[in-house]
Amino acid sequence: MDMTMDDSKSTNSSLLPMMIVGGLFFVFGFVTWLNGSLIPFLQIACELNHMEAYLVTMAFYIAYTVMALPMAAILKRTGYRNGMMLGLLVMAVGALVFIPAAEIRSYTVFLIALFILGTGLTILQTASNPYIVHIGPRETAAVRISIMGLLNKGAGIVAPLIFTAFILSDMSQFTAERLGSLSEAQRGIELAELSGRLVTPYILMAGMLLFLAAVVKLSPLPEITFEDEGSEASGKDSILQYPQLILGAISLFFYVGVEVIAGDTIGLFGKEMGVSNFGQLTSYTMAFMVAAYITGMIVIPRWISQEKALVISSVLGILLTVLIITSAGTGDGVWQALFAWTGITAIPNVILFVALLGFANALCWPAIWPMALRDLGKHTSTGSALLIMGISGGAVFPLIYGAIAESTGDAQGAYWIMIPCYLVILFYALKGHKLSSWRKV
Repeated sequence: MDMTMDDSKSTNSSLLPMMIVGGLFFVFGFVTWLNGSLIPFLQIACELNHMEAYLVTMAFYIAYTVMALPMAAILKRTGYRNGMMLGLLVMAVGALVFIPAAEIRSYTVFLIALFILGTGLTILQTASNPYIVHIGPRETAAVRISIMGLLNKGAGIVAPLIFTAFILSDMSQFTAERLGSLSEAQRGIELAELSGRLVTPYILMAGMLLFLAAVVKLSPLPEITFEDEGSEASGKDSILQYPQLILGAISLFFYVGVEVIAGDTIGLFGKEMGVSNFGQLTSYTMAFMVAAYITGMIVIPRWISQEKALVISSVLGILLTVLIITSAGTGDGVWQALFAWTGITAIPNVILFVALLGFANALCWPAIWPMALRDLGKHTSTGSALLIMGISGGAVFPLIYGAIAESTGDAQGAYWIMIPCYLVILFYALKGHKLSSWRKV
């Protein structure tokens, strides 16, 4: 694929665009991975069951399916830079909707706010991911995306810690037993106080998003355009004629499903396992993702290709899932043996295996994107939107996990749902990304 940059004569390096877009990826992570702490919080504040709690992730991630193609059409009109600014503005609106939701403790309004946030992120993701892929050599695209992922998941470490410090402090008074002992009126008063804790943080978030929108608008961020030759030379006039793209979108659907299960269910699972710092557990998953991104930046493509990295990631995900569903008890021997030196609060082995899925998952996203967008030419923006639609896996699979956990009463055993997801990713790593025609499938 040929790519040109408007301002290419004055912009000899991709460093500045990466710094600006890197800031946006930090925002992605902060907003996205708040959900892991928000789920157990809203379960208490709005008195939800498992299924209702995991509708939080569905409302957020389903926006990627509903809005991805419309946002791609908007990007063609606005360009990538203005599209990023628009995404930030939409996210600011979503953050502001949290205020009335918290004030009236309305679960429905919370879901609307999450959908609006997801819509803003859809625009940002559709614009920024192909931008990062195409501002440098394709061979190092996975490294650039890994750097973005490092910032994204770094924010995923910070967000739950901040949420726990300012929102989940003094949660001992909100146990199910104590709340059940209160009169309906008193329980309503205390839960309203809990819900109201969200107001100030989301006002601050909206202000920060508006500030970032102004930064993007005023920045010298160069626009990118995609030449037509790549797709014309291949004789393909539809994105449906690119198997590596369609299968890549399917792989991302399953990948985001397992990524969100690992990041967003660990808090509620830890709460049910009696882990005292359950609100911080998403940070453990994100920390392992950060470790994997750093590893990827070192070894890709120097020692292993992004294709091999995807194979390793999917196999490791399968092995960890087996360990999760077969582990017994609340012992923390694995943590004590491997991580006691960190001084970080120990967690049970089974919770640690869920967190370690972060390490298995991290390199899937940066590996799949450059393989899926190969040779799309003028179809790149539409292809990117199709890949972004794959993020809806984050809406579907946590809900399936919640349904299984609710119906069986076995939150641990419900993690088996991840095994078929990793098998799909493994297929794409071994064969799917190589296909140039559906006749070769």
